[in-house]
Amino acid sequence: MARTPTTLKKISLLRERYYQALPGKESLIRTISEAEIPEHVYNSNAIENSTLSLEETEKILLEIDLERFVSVREIHEAKNLARVTAYMEEVAPKEKLSIELILRLHQMLIGNIDAEIAGRFRTGDEWVRVGIHIGTDPKEVEAAIEQVITEHISDTETHIIERIARFHLAFEHIHPFCDGNGRIGRVLNNFILLREGYVPINIAFADRAQYYKAFKEFDAFEQTKTMREIVGRALTESYHKRLAYMEGGKITTLKEYAKGSKDSYSNLLNKAERQTIEAFQEKGVWKIVQ
Repeated sequence: MARTPTTLKKISLLRERYYQALPGKESLIRTISEAEIPEHVYNSNAIENSTLSLEETEKILLEIDLERFVSVREIHEAKNLARVTAYMEEVAPKEKLSIELILRLHQMLIGNIDAEIAGRFRTGDEWVRVGIHIGTDPKEVEAAIEQVITEHISDTETHIIERIARFHLAFEHIHPFCDGNGRIGRVLNNFILLREGYVPINIAFADRAQYYKAFKEFDAFEQTKTMREIVGRALTESYHKRLAYMEGGKITTLKEYAKGSKDSYSNLLNKAERQTIEAFQEKGVWKIVQ
């Protein structure tokens, strides 16, 4: 499982703390989620080779002019993914995972970019590849996605980290769309988490190499270890961030915190990246409760 059973126990304890602190903090949680949208959009699009920085992504979402030329496509990709992310959080508590939902999200993501492929799976001779991996035969895509959904929903025993990792890897292995597979897949991760009472995660662009390693591991051996580790760290960090605000501690940067710590900044940074201390990132800066 996600590194060790200790990670699973830690997440269970963090989730319990979260729900203990939640009463009266619902507005704060909504504010945190809204503030995270530009980071989710930036990281997810950057993984797909977008040239936009986080600052530029924020400006686009705020309708502020950029200082350089950016293609209309990249602007639409940022705005559309932000809309999909917000919509997903709205429907997660009340709608089940389904093909209809997945196609609706894809329509919202791609509709004004490429109407011909938006809101539908690959058909005919629409083959796709990622590196050396070739996606599922277009004729078999819908049935394959239906099977992945059914397997996910019917598994009520396996820990959420394993289920998210396996669903995401299987979804991307199929690569059901002509475009937008990665972004929709990461949105669906958070749909599942929120629907099951967890907090959303942000797979960072900085973790891209490890993220792609996870797909190679799954394609070659059907293993989920690396993706479990990525999801486990991201979920732990998401809880650390929310609890830092909910429990009312003084939040400071990790660099500032290091000045009064026995650990050096480099050691603390290593622990933050492994999530063995209660640190979290905001706009690429590591923070912690003083």
